[in-house]
Amino acid sequence: MRPAPALAALILSAALSWEPHSRVVKTAAASDVGPEERQEERHTDVVDLSLVTGMGALVQKLQGRRVLFVGENHDRYEDHLEELAIVGGLQARGKDFAIGVEFFQQPFQKYLDAYVAGDISEREMLRRTEYFGRWRFDYRLYRPILRFAREHRIPVIALNLEREITRKIAEGGMRVLTPAERARIPAEIDRSDKEYRKRIREAFEQHPKSGKITFEHFLDVQLLWDEGMAARGALYLERHPAKDMVILAGAGHVEYGQGIPQRLLRRVRASSAIVLDGKDRRPDPKLADFLLYPHPEELPPPGLLGVMLDTDSPGKGIAVRGFTRGSGAKAAGIEVNDRILRIGDEPISSYSDIRIAMLDRRPGQKVKVEVLRKHMIASDERLTFEIELHRHGR
Repeated sequence: MRPAPALAALILSAALSWEPHSRVVKTAAASDVGPEERQEERHTDVVDLSLVTGMGALVQKLQGRRVLFVGENHDRYEDHLEELAIVGGLQARGKDFAIGVEFFQQPFQKYLDAYVAGDISEREMLRRTEYFGRWRFDYRLYRPILRFAREHRIPVIALNLEREITRKIAEGGMRVLTPAERARIPAEIDRSDKEYRKRIREAFEQHPKSGKITFEHFLDVQLLWDEGMAARGALYLERHPAKDMVILAGAGHVEYGQGIPQRLLRRVRASSAIVLDGKDRRPDPKLADFLLYPHPEELPPPGLLGVMLDTDSPGKGIAVRGFTRGSGAKAAGIEVNDRILRIGDEPISSYSDIRIAMLDRRPGQKVKVEVLRKHMIASDERLTFEIELHRHGR
């Protein structure tokens, strides 16, 4: 059930805010309503607008909690700006904490440590963590948070298990794991929450079906994600008793406390709070402790080459297998089966190299692209083209 548009508009217009693009609602519990008023409640949700506040007041309330679970929509830029506002507000008030993140996988922790310490560059960190091959959401969404952590030497903790394990479980369940892989996952996996199981089944029914994936395997993956991230966060807190933690993860991993929160708090006794974006969410006190209503924000559009890539074909560089509508690469003279060797000054040997080379490029810019063109008789030829970048949907 979605909140009525009029209610959302009223919440937004009534809020006083320390952060001009941020609104926060603390939901009121049903126990606050007297018995004589229960008959009038029926199934109506009521938000007391005297409780509406802003980001500054929220951060002040969060400051005393040891673990904060902040749920995000991965592709909403405003959600990541809210995360940055929370992290920045806590840091400014002297809180000593680490940032636990879903979007990096545990085996690559040492590269996050090196990046935060200033020992490797952003591009090197992205390459070594295999970010673009393992997460793929636009890195610019997360960049402000990572740069803030580096600037202030705030530890960033990779929470997620590696996809090799979750992929095997999705196809064959827990039984297909090797002893070495089993040693990588939590020994204790709690399956007792029936509401969690019901919510995961609803999500499963909405996913495209694959013949290999059953609901039980899908449930195993979700449990392992949540237990794995919770166990990693709990381990950090146990090893660093003076530290607090802000966990940034998909909203589905934290809402109702059923995913990461209850599993981490089962391992570590700590004060906590859950924060979620309130857009399209019913103001249910069980959902979270705080709901945010940020103004929509969009990243600047990226500049695109307009090529479809074959990342699996062997050989030097990355092969072009087709073009998008309005492709600048095609207009410049690049052909299908050309292999991209260099973009600007960046050598290309993987999909990640292309994403890194294009990270800060914008529509309308021109970039030189070197390709290898194979001939049936003559030797291979290296060609360089100047390509005007376009935007998606042009």
